[in-house]
Amino acid sequence: MHKSNEKYREIVIERGGGGGGSEDSPYTDTDQFPKVMNKPIHPPIETHFLLPPRPPQEAEKLTSLSGLKSVLSYPFKVRDSFKRLGKSKSMEKILEGTHDPKDEQIVQSFRESLFLEDQLPAKHNDYHTLLRFLRMRDFDLPKAKEMFLNYLQWRKDYGVDTIHKASKVQAISYLFMHEDFKFAELEEVKKCYPHGFHGIDRNGRPVYIERVGMVDLNALLQVTSIDRFVKYHVSEQEKTLNLRFPACSIVSKRHIASTTSILDVKGVGMSNFSKPARYLFMEIQKIDSNYYPETLNQLFIINAGSGFRMLWKVIKAFMDARTLAKIHVLGSNYLSNLIEVIDPSNLPTFLGGSCTCADYGGCLLSDKGPWKNPEISEMLQAISAAEQTNDEGNGGLASGDGSMHDMDNGKSKEDLRKEEMAVSDNKFGPPKLMALEAAVAETSKVEN
Repeated sequence: MHKSNEKYREIVIERGGGGGGSEDSPYTDTDQFPKVMNKPIHPPIETHFLLPPRPPQEAEKLTSLSGLKSVLSYPFKVRDSFKRLGKSKSMEKILEGTHDPKDEQIVQSFRESLFLEDQLPAKHNDYHTLLRFLRMRDFDLPKAKEMFLNYLQWRKDYGVDTIHKASKVQAISYLFMHEDFKFAELEEVKKCYPHGFHGIDRNGRPVYIERVGMVDLNALLQVTSIDRFVKYHVSEQEKTLNLRFPACSIVSKRHIASTTSILDVKGVGMSNFSKPARYLFMEIQKIDSNYYPETLNQLFIINAGSGFRMLWKVIKAFMDARTLAKIHVLGSNYLSNLIEVIDPSNLPTFLGGSCTCADYGGCLLSDKGPWKNPEISEMLQAISAAEQTNDEGNGGLASGDGSMHDMDNGKSKEDLRKEEMAVSDNKFGPPKLMALEAAVAETSKVEN
């Protein structure tokens, strides 16, 4: 079987062909990685989880503040769950991963800062969650803290943690949205917006695929609304964090925390980027960047013709540098690039692979992956139940205070409510979206 070295590349815009790049080392200093717009681009997040365990003599000492030690040593969710379940240390290590001593130190400082201000919910007092926000803000504590608090407030306002408390089957399905939210129209949606998870890459990460060139937005809006589609997107993000990543970690026997994605943009151009399409793109991009940072390993945009390249010049101006550094824009000769990263058995035939998922009506309907294994699902279901018990037993906040500060980037709830109403009123008011509108209009003039 073909073996691929784990690689890290800068953004590549080409018509096809090979890539290049050097093998990542767990010991590589992040300064050696490229900088985009003067911001350091860190290696893939799992790189840190492969470091050797810290020697006991280098372990950090917590402050002697009253009550701080017991709270900040609150067991990581997976570790504590495995203690309850009696699972082996090796399985615990796979799911939790090995921590980089430098990262562990700043995560601890981050945890202390949040705890002292009663802003550390037990559910999110998790090493990897905190690390993702720190990495997204280049380990700048004040900026990471602001981003994390905005994330907590968004989860509360959006109802992300309102789950069905019925059967265990429902719990493992991760229906994280409002209690009455069920995306019953999924099958119809996939007919006019082909997308889905399909298998894993050579390093064990989930593979996500979209056939953007086949999207019929008018038909999509006949079977669902933009608001419901965005809620569905959030529920899928939650499912990936809580089910797909852990399942892939178990099978790969290493910590998995990011996704490899493929967007097929054959036939896509400026004409596809209508006002509703722009709004949907901006909403999803905002959610992914602000609330699910550092979960993309790399993205392959394939079949990029001249029409898409014109569109790409507009889109990339509204994406952050860290995401752009993970994107490869390729033409029609993309297959060698994909096979280098993904085994053909995990690639659908329409992408040049060997899989058809005939029993499921097609690859993008199958949700193929380790997360569909009943034994793994049962194991993760038990872990989820143990976590829920832990969270309830620890009173919601790691600080012992059940209250959450009502804030979001210094804005009052009334201000936020007005902004949300402006958006839902289809006025497309937010400045970033207005700038996108102007850029699209300008580019359309050039194209015509």
